[in-house]
Amino acid sequence: MVRLSRAEMQEHNRAKVLAAARAEFTERGYRDAKIDQIAERAELTRGAVYSNFPSKRALYFAVLAHNADRAAEPDYPPTAGTAAAALADFARAWLVRNPLASEDQHSAARLGRDLLPEIAADERTREPFAQLTRLSAIVLGLCLEGVRPAPRAASRLVQVAEIALTTLHGASQLAAAAPGFGEPFAIVRACEQLAELDLGDVWQPAHLPHVSPARPVNEPWSPPPVTDALRDEPARLDGDGVLAVLGLHRLSAIEEALRCAPATGAVTAVLVTSDPGELGPLARLAITDLRGCLRAAVARSAWPRLTIVHDESGVVAAAAGVTTTSDTTESAVRIHDGRIVARADGYGACHAAASA
Repeated sequence: MVRLSRAEMQEHNRAKVLAAARAEFTERGYRDAKIDQIAERAELTRGAVYSNFPSKRALYFAVLAHNADRAAEPDYPPTAGTAAAALADFARAWLVRNPLASEDQHSAARLGRDLLPEIAADERTREPFAQLTRLSAIVLGLCLEGVRPAPRAASRLVQVAEIALTTLHGASQLAAAAPGFGEPFAIVRACEQLAELDLGDVWQPAHLPHVSPARPVNEPWSPPPVTDALRDEPARLDGDGVLAVLGLHRLSAIEEALRCAPATGAVTAVLVTSDPGELGPLARLAITDLRGCLRAAVARSAWPRLTIVHDESGVVAAAAGVTTTSDTTESAVRIHDGRIVARADGYGACHAAASA
C-alpha cells in the first residue's frame, strides 16, 4: 500500500470534505446542512473539516467554486461580432445554469440559491462581493468594447455590463425563489438590447491631485509560478507592465491601470485578503463564474489584457515588495526589463503606477 505524504493526505481529505459537503448542501440546503453530518459523510472528524475550512459558509463558497470550475466548456468557440451579440451569448451562458421550474427543490441545480442571501447576511462579505461584481463588470465591459463596431469606439461599456449583471443576478434569485417566473429568452433579448443604450458612459481618468506620483525604484523582480484565474492557465508575470496588489475592497481600482497603462504592457491584478479562509473561496467563485460565461460569449482575442491571480498566501505580493496586506490594500508596481522601476502605495496607486 502506497503511503501518502502529509500534503497528499491533506489534499485527499479536502476533496472528501468538498464531496461530502456538496451532497449535504444539495440534500438539505445550506441552512439545514450540519458540519457533523458533513464530517460523517466524509468519514472524518469535525475537527478535520474545520482544519480545511474555517466555517460552514467558507465550505459552501468552496463547494460552489469547485462546481463552477468543473463546469463543461462550450462545445464551440464564440462567434459574436458585436457587443449586442456577445452580451446575448453571455446571458445565455449565465441563464443555462439556473434551475428549471420542474426540478426538485433540492436538486444540484439549486445548490447556489442561498449564495446572495448568505452574502447579504454578513457585512464582512458584502463589500468584497460588491467589488468582485464590479471587477466582473469591468472585465465584461472591456470585452464588449473589444467586439463592438468601430464607430462607437469612444463609449465605455462598463455601465452596460453592470446593468446586465444586475439583471442576471436578479433572474438567478427569482429562479430559486419563484420557479418558473420570467422567460429566459426574453431576458437574453433584454440583455442584448442593453448594448445599444446610450448611457453617456465615457471614460474620464480620475482627477487625483492628492495622490503622489509613483516613486522611481530599481528592484529585482522574480515572480513565483502562479495561475491566471481569468483564463485558467499559467500566468506570465515576467513581461513589462503594471502589477497591482489589491485587497478585496479595492478591486475596481484595476480599471485605472487598464485604461492608463501603455497599450503594449500587461496588467495584472493580484487579489489578496485578510480572510483567505472565507473570502478566498468567494473570490475564486466570482472569477470562475465570470470565466465560464466569457468563454461562451467572447473570443479570447477580445478579452482585456488583464491577468487575475488569487494570492491568499501572499507570495506574489511579497515578491512585489508588499509584505503586509489586507482587504483595503492598493499597491502597484511598474515592471520593465525584469526589474521593478516604479512603485506606488495607497489610494490611487494603480493610476500612479500606470501613468509613471
